[in-house]
Amino acid sequence: MPDPPPYPKAHALLEDKVVLITASAGAGIGVATAKRCLEEGARVVLSDRHERRLAETAEQLTEIRGTQPLAVRCDVTRSDDIENLFDTAIREEGRVDVLVNNAGLGGTATIVEMTDDEWDAVMDVTLKSVLRCTRAALKHMMPRGSGAIVNLSSILGWRAQGGQAHYAAAKAGVMALTRVAAIEAAGSGVRVNAVAPSLAMHAFLAKVIDEATLADLVKLEAFGRSAETWEIANVIVFLASEYSSYMTGEVISVSSQHP
Repeated sequence: MPDPPPYPKAHALLEDKVVLITASAGAGIGVATAKRCLEEGARVVLSDRHERRLAETAEQLTEIRGTQPLAVRCDVTRSDDIENLFDTAIREEGRVDVLVNNAGLGGTATIVEMTDDEWDAVMDVTLKSVLRCTRAALKHMMPRGSGAIVNLSSILGWRAQGGQAHYAAAKAGVMALTRVAAIEAAGSGVRVNAVAPSLAMHAFLAKVIDEATLADLVKLEAFGRSAETWEIANVIVFLASEYSSYMTGEVISVSSQHP
């Protein structure tokens, strides 16, 4: 597998911004985004439902800026948890400038085998949590007249893959929700965009998708490798920054796949 490019240098793109990231503990795009945001000068609020992993991640990220980022346990399927998350972030950091809706839940089941419970679980975490968190963020950002929201979608919102009806439908819903939220918030100076990655390899993904399937997915990528999680995070940083000031309602594919 080809080597990834060099890790990027920081350019203070998010200097003094307060960035709240859901599902940002452990491994994956969430923690990679937290790391890149800290490197770009942001004050980061970590959130995850796994308390132990959340504390460990906060401690690991301390070395970047010398201070431990605020970490708040939150189950994104619970509105009261989300209310507490935003209340705590605003109380401790003064405001929330950027929300990254990273939480998501996958799984594999054909439509004829899929249960209502499996469908509902994926929808609740992957789509409905984006509504809950976006709603909470807009209530704070719109009166202030500024802010940015970046949602995590997937290329499966556009392209079909067997066994992924619930996940694909949820991610397509994230795309639609992004566009509607962008229109509703534009007059208040708040931008809402999304990224749609194809394949970003990390430890958790390797646990839920078998090695043969991952190898097949890598073959679809023009670069002959999966993305590094920080390569997805780079685009999230761009959408969170003033470099994307005239973009809202957009879904950016972060992928080297081609139909």
